Amino acid sequence: MGLYPLEIFAYEFPGSEIWIEFAMPEFTAVCPFSDFPDFGTIRLRYVPNERCIELKSLKLYINSFRNVKIFHEHVINVIKEDFIAACSPLKLEIEGDFNVRGNIKTVVRASYEKN
Repeated sequence: MGLYPLEIFAYEFPGSEIWIEFAMPEFTAVCPFSDFPDFGTIRLRYVPNERCIELKSLKLYINSFRNVKIFHEHVINVIKEDFIAACSPLKLEIEGDFNVRGNIKTVVRASYEKN
């Protein structure tokens, strides 16, 4: 669903488990009900298998949600699935920590582990 493709590069140390962590504190999408913007921080950690995500493409991918009407729960699943499709990580943890709106704070978490 991402409007911008996630690009990858070869991980030169397959079998050497490292965690790579990203924080994206300026995430914005649009609420499908109200048409108001939703703001939040997306945190993503992963263990690469054979490929890593290229940072500029990740920035453009995340920013491409700016005008997309999507629920918080769906955002996290879409990013997770697009990330897995792009780089096939060994492990992945993602969290969407969305700003308070209407007196409600939402945090959505998901994880993945390759079999």
